[in-house]
Amino acid sequence: MGNVRKEWGENKLVKTRFAPSPTGYLHIGGVRTALFNYIYARKYKGQFLVRIEDTDAERSKEEFVTAILDGLDWLNLSPDVEPIKQSTRYGIYKKNALELLNNGSAYRCNCSQERLANLRAEQEKNGLKPSYDGFCRDKSIEDINSAIRIKSPKEGETIVNDEVYGTIHFPNKELDDLIILRSDGSPTYHFCNVIDDNEQGVTHVIRGEDHLPNTPRQIQIVNALGYKGFSYAHLPLVLGEDRKRLSKRHAATDLMTYKQQGYLPDALKNMLIRLGWSKVEQEVFAISEILDSFNLTDIQRAGAVFDIGRLNFINQEHLALKNDVELLHLIKPFADKIDLDLDSHHDPKRLIRLCVGSGNNLEEIAHFLIPFVRNYDEYSDDCYEKFLIGSEKVLDFFNTQISTLDEWSETAINEVIDRAKTELDLPMPKIGMPMRAALLGRTKSPPLDATIYLLKKEQVLERIAQTLKKITAEC
Repeated sequence: MGNVRKEWGENKLVKTRFAPSPTGYLHIGGVRTALFNYIYARKYKGQFLVRIEDTDAERSKEEFVTAILDGLDWLNLSPDVEPIKQSTRYGIYKKNALELLNNGSAYRCNCSQERLANLRAEQEKNGLKPSYDGFCRDKSIEDINSAIRIKSPKEGETIVNDEVYGTIHFPNKELDDLIILRSDGSPTYHFCNVIDDNEQGVTHVIRGEDHLPNTPRQIQIVNALGYKGFSYAHLPLVLGEDRKRLSKRHAATDLMTYKQQGYLPDALKNMLIRLGWSKVEQEVFAISEILDSFNLTDIQRAGAVFDIGRLNFINQEHLALKNDVELLHLIKPFADKIDLDLDSHHDPKRLIRLCVGSGNNLEEIAHFLIPFVRNYDEYSDDCYEKFLIGSEKVLDFFNTQISTLDEWSETAINEVIDRAKTELDLPMPKIGMPMRAALLGRTKSPPLDATIYLLKKEQVLERIAQTLKKITAEC
């Protein structure tokens, strides 16, 4: 079973979980965490769970819950059971906090905010790490409206055995008595986290390395509650190209932005798997192809750089694997958004197949298709001045030759191109560039014979005539 904990035995059902807080849209770093949890569960034929950690009532919003679940569904990372929300489980957390209070593993604290602020200021003044000083630890406080703190061991150390970072020792003297239930009765993040993982039967806690400092505190809660505990694996942070934490200045960080731009979910997952794990040699793959190779111990410790150029390459590779029917189905919603009627084209499947490599995503490809379906508005960049002025001989030749064609095929069009090279005694760039500029208003396109074919005969003749008219008028 690889790195499944031995004390659970071979038959223990592996359960992983993704536990986002709905205080914003799903971040790319969070997607990578969900993905690794999903893959590990699938590798061992276990369960992948989703838990909404919405105890921050002020910042949590239902629209973010919906966006998170919709995003996971789009990626085909939906949980195996219905997600739970922590906001519906306050009674369970309070019950556990009172049990710890009654057995002496926790105590009530009625320190005022003023006292705690003064304590923090004094510690910072003296160059000390801010922490609670245990002022109420040995008091008998009866006020039921006071906070409850867990009694952290003051001697020894708490050991974290991490699948990625190895064994880490945390001196207990550096871990203060954490609040588990606030004075208003609301539970704290660490407390809810441990209780839910235990009650859901989670075996492996796989999350970002920014949670690693929290782990010894959670292990102390695990011990106080008498739980068996969990295996931990902390993933390296997702970084921008400057090796700082990924932010909007590097690339879009919101998952749905990539969906809206037309990146394929399989391509995005492919890219994210390689952020921190690279056991297989191939760059392009499906999840099913790497399950046997995937192990938590192979995850690197260094931060993983999110490279948008790499994503673009992988997305293009995944698009190239699609058949013509699939490509048409994928591109159509993006064409519809810009009022591009692909159904009006005489060969839409051929059009998309020839143009699929022209953009990094479906949105870019849809825009690339515009002059093949409807008239372009203007020439791009300086292609008119650079390629069309002085090109009358080339345009006249094609106007004459194409007007006589009875068969509209790439073969027939290619014969016209060959005659142009011979009769005009010009190299291909001197022929291809003016024709592309005249027909599309730009010089980037598929091969010239395909470019001409992808337009209707009457469109070709009309655009050549319009260009010749413009050149003549300006000379």
